[in-house]
Amino acid sequence: MLSIRKTKLVDLDELKLVFDYARNTMRENGNPTQWGSDRPGINLIINDINNGESYVVENDGEIVATFACIEGIEPTYIDIDGKWLNDDEYLTIHRIASNGKVKGIFDFVIDYVSNMNKDIRIDTHADNATMKHLIEKNGFIECGIIVVDDGTKRIAYQKTI
Repeated sequence: MLSIRKTKLVDLDELKLVFDYARNTMRENGNPTQWGSDRPGINLIINDINNGESYVVENDGEIVATFACIEGIEPTYIDIDGKWLNDDEYLTIHRIASNGKVKGIFDFVIDYVSNMNKDIRIDTHADNATMKHLIEKNGFIECGIIVVDDGTKRIAYQKTI
């Protein structure tokens, strides 16, 4: 049975495995640059945990996925080549990753965060066909292009419930 809880620092070793699997999967599916070999960095993950913004998805107690859910203004979303659906308060989903053992993780996460706020924003690399498919399948609307902290572009999406 799937459940979501806030991440603890003791979960770091399991999170590293989840992110390693996700990076390898991206490379194997034509997206070698989005996370490269070292993104997201361990300091960013620790910061997410310490800020209460990191979550894990468990399947019968085993961590099978992780994501960051950030409330408030996302700095990289301020400048967009395009237009957001509205200017309402929103949640941002970042760093969603799975170990591949359970299908439907993205849908499960979106259902969970939909109870936290009616506006959700997310972005992904143009080469991440899997993530683009999942985002669009879940009713997100493409709003434009943003630039992330490493200077690369991402497709930005928003969903209003």
